[in-house]
Amino acid sequence: MCSMDSCLCWRQSSWMVGRGKMRLPANFRWLLATFVLLYLLNQVNSQKKGTPRDLKCTTNNLQVWDCFWKAPLGTGRGTIYKVCIEDRPHSCQQLEKTNIKIPALLPGDHKITINALHDFESSISTFILNEKNVSLIPDTPEILNLSADFSTSTLHLKWNDKGSVFPHHSNVIWEIKVLRKDSMELIELVTHNTTLNGRDTVHHWSWTSDMPLECAIHHVRIRCYIDSLQFSGLKEWSKWSPVKNISWTPDSQTKVFPQDNVVLVGSDITFCCVSQEKVLLAQIGSKNCPLIHLDGENVAIKIHNISVSDNSGTNVIFSTENSMDGTVIFAGYPPDVPQKLNCETPDLEKIICSWDPGRPTALVGPRSTNYTLFESFSGKYVTFKNAEIPTNEKIYNFSLNFKELCKILFTVSPHSPTSFRVKDINSKAVTLSWRLSGNFAKINLLCQIKINKANSAQELRNVTIKGLENSSYRVAVDRLNPYTIYTFRIRCSSETYWKWSKWSSEKQHLTTEAIPSKGPDTWREWSSDGKNLIIYWKPLPINEANGKILSYNVSCSSDEETQSLSEIPDPQHKAEIRLDKNDYIISVVAKNSVGSSPPSKIASMEIPNDDLRVEQVVGMGKRILLTWHPDPNMTCDYVIKWCNSSRSEPCLMDWKKVPSNSTEAIIESDQFQPGVRYNFFLYGCRNQGYQLLRSIIGYIEELAPIVAPNFTVEDTSADSILVKWEAIPVEELRGFLRGYLFYFEKGERDTSKVRGLESGRSDIKVKNITDISQKTLRIADLQGKTSYHLVLRAYTDGGLGPEKSMFVVTKENSVGLIIAILIPVAVAVIIGVVTSILCYRKREWIKETFYPDIPNPENCKALQFQKSVCEGSSALKTLEMNPCTPNNVEVLETRSTLPKIEDTEIISPVAERPIDSSDVEPENHVIVSYCPPIIEEEIPNPAMDEAGGTSQVIYIDVQSMYQPQAKPEEDQETDPIVGAGYKPQMRLPIKSTVEETAAEDDIDKTAGYRPQANVNTWKLVSPDSPRSTDSNSEIVSFGSPCSINSRQFLIPPRDEDSPKSSGGGWSFSNFFQNKPND
Repeated sequence: MCSMDSCLCWRQSSWMVGRGKMRLPANFRWLLATFVLLYLLNQVNSQKKGTPRDLKCTTNNLQVWDCFWKAPLGTGRGTIYKVCIEDRPHSCQQLEKTNIKIPALLPGDHKITINALHDFESSISTFILNEKNVSLIPDTPEILNLSADFSTSTLHLKWNDKGSVFPHHSNVIWEIKVLRKDSMELIELVTHNTTLNGRDTVHHWSWTSDMPLECAIHHVRIRCYIDSLQFSGLKEWSKWSPVKNISWTPDSQTKVFPQDNVVLVGSDITFCCVSQEKVLLAQIGSKNCPLIHLDGENVAIKIHNISVSDNSGTNVIFSTENSMDGTVIFAGYPPDVPQKLNCETPDLEKIICSWDPGRPTALVGPRSTNYTLFESFSGKYVTFKNAEIPTNEKIYNFSLNFKELCKILFTVSPHSPTSFRVKDINSKAVTLSWRLSGNFAKINLLCQIKINKANSAQELRNVTIKGLENSSYRVAVDRLNPYTIYTFRIRCSSETYWKWSKWSSEKQHLTTEAIPSKGPDTWREWSSDGKNLIIYWKPLPINEANGKILSYNVSCSSDEETQSLSEIPDPQHKAEIRLDKNDYIISVVAKNSVGSSPPSKIASMEIPNDDLRVEQVVGMGKRILLTWHPDPNMTCDYVIKWCNSSRSEPCLMDWKKVPSNSTEAIIESDQFQPGVRYNFFLYGCRNQGYQLLRSIIGYIEELAPIVAPNFTVEDTSADSILVKWEAIPVEELRGFLRGYLFYFEKGERDTSKVRGLESGRSDIKVKNITDISQKTLRIADLQGKTSYHLVLRAYTDGGLGPEKSMFVVTKENSVGLIIAILIPVAVAVIIGVVTSILCYRKREWIKETFYPDIPNPENCKALQFQKSVCEGSSALKTLEMNPCTPNNVEVLETRSTLPKIEDTEIISPVAERPIDSSDVEPENHVIVSYCPPIIEEEIPNPAMDEAGGTSQVIYIDVQSMYQPQAKPEEDQETDPIVGAGYKPQMRLPIKSTVEETAAEDDIDKTAGYRPQANVNTWKLVSPDSPRSTDSNSEIVSFGSPCSINSRQFLIPPRDEDSPKSSGGGWSFSNFFQNKPND
């Protein structure tokens, strides 16, 4: 089996050989064929040796994949591998090793081809690599430092997570192994969780051993597992880090650890002995303990639930053959929190404090409990066991400090301040004065001042003042606002607070005025005609006006001149100046009774902006957030102005200035109303001019439209309606138009109600028009001459607006009506044409079947009698023509020498009745049926007639003229004379007298219509008339040429006993048969 590449090479070689035969010499062709053979053998050998296999990839940082594979069998050094990654630029690399590092591939399958080249041999393997098949194996962690605190038996571990190599934040699980002794016995396996944050982070971990660290060597190693949510491949633990260990280096003669420790009663503790000799025995008190052997001759013992020690402690002893070493352990209880602390001063010269120490600790001597009183004023600590502490200072505040601060009682509580007054220092400061009963000259007082001002939060200020003997106190309060009403109150306590005195009475005060601290916030707008500049400014807030503003001064200056207006009184905050298009600087100054504010300046120049588009924004609550990108060209500030979009130009409601380093601003105003569109304009200041940067329209809150679109029907047809509507005014839209909903259904006026989309009615069709610029809609696929109910509604993000409906009737479908008329006409025409073609082709058959040629009776040979027969015979009579067409023929015969026909009657086959022999008249009255006009005739041989002694005429069907009719066998046996029917006008044979009597009865049966001529004189009408099919009859049947006064077909009688014609009459199949013309 060859690989794809080897097969391709073989085909290419064969093609080259084929072309070489055409143009290369024989020797060269032989060499080329040899080369091809060697190449094929090389390919076969390479296939036998195998291909690169078992491609596996790992990554340690999610950015680079390390891929390796197994070399083909039989290859060694010198093999070159060409690795190609499909769909990557510069994806092929050549290398001499069986691994390659590639950048991390995108999620999905990637085709990797490895071609091994060795000694003109090649083998190719193709692998499909996916991130799910890649293993994330972090690098082996490295411990930076392992240290030990032998006094507390604590290990401190420090390592680096190398998080800078990972592109994403990931959770890391660290496993830390703590091993003990040279045999590295596992003591504890701890899991520690951290997070990679994109930079190298040093982590710390501490572990306290239950055995003194001096007893045995301790080892630590770590590994990690990275749980990255962005990586979908396999995740594995890293390798364990190299082992770090720590051991104790003897620095004294101490051999037993720990030394003289104080422990809690009921705890577990381990003691160990570091010895060069074999330890034989270990005891705690008088109790022997089992030995735990450590490295070398070192041993340990473990004590569980240690009991309280004696006052002198409990001895722990390790014995060897030559020596004895040991330590002392002190097990006791922790001190209780001091209870019932109480301090009193009867004369302000000494304080007596007492407390309840609680349960005894069972620790004595240097390990007993110490209590410390801390005097905060002098900063001295006093340690004692009894409760009395003398002091020369009159101190009232003590703290008992034993690992926590305890509350104590204070005995100083001043009276409420009196005679409280407020006096101005300047516009920003006042002096408060009051009286406090008592002599506090030896201590400091802590006083609290409560400051209230209108529309502002309450402020509390604490001040520390030196106590006085005369009890009159004064303090200055600064950082006040000019021309502001304040309310002051005060209370005092000792500096070492126990509790406050009561509040003094309230005192209200108005600070004095100051010059305005800032100029008014100004803006300018050009008038609608562009000739006047309108300057606006806002009234200064109270904290900036610093007094009552009396007036404003407005001036404008340019390089050439300065123009000033007269003073504008305070209620007015607008001025208009007529200026040309030159650049001017407008200044506005506010004045109060103290002085003028700094000028507020603004430039009249407006820099055009050609790249300006209108944006949309919707607020939250009563605020709108506007953001923009920073522009280093803006050197002054940004100005945002807004107004109601329905107002006429110049449009201005308010404005706001923000610093030039800002990129956003929140616009908030009590004038904002839901459903009202506002225009926002962002101006940037540069080069002493303002440029419009953004134009924004927005709503504080979108509401549903209050009116429906006004729409009309522009055009109607049989299957469509064209609707056109007008835009809704902005004031009535109350939000950003998002589209229109167009409903339509069949229905008459006052009978149809279109409900909303939520109705779920299948007969209502809805079109959602999201292109708000569209103002027309054609509704197609409608029915003609049908009434439709149309409804149009506009909607915003605030909801659906009201609906406007209309009833429209489509036009009648004239095309359909025309088609309905033309289709039957076309069908009738086609049928007529087809019928005409068929009739034309069958015209001869139709003519012969329905309209045959009727011979002229005058030319009928049946009436051409021999004169010899007619002359001299009074017994012969002719058939007279009647004006009507008879249905029956009556033939009356009399016996005479010559036959005599007295009367005839033609009987319709429908009215034919059977002949009753009993009713036969003496004259042999016979009733026969009239046969069809087209008949077959046969003329018997005259000799045979004479021999028979009788004369007979047999009539057959019309079709027998063309198709002879065979009689049934039973009919052939009967007497042929019996058949009744139309008889030709032939002469009856005259028989001898002897025969007349014998044939009398037969003559009566054969009586009928007889031709009025001598039959012997008749000739064949047509030489090709068919003979009778009756072979037994010697009578020849003649077809009657015509009836004298008949002009219609003669229909044969319906006689069940008579043979049926098989070929006569008209059949539909004959209509489609071509009959050759005669």
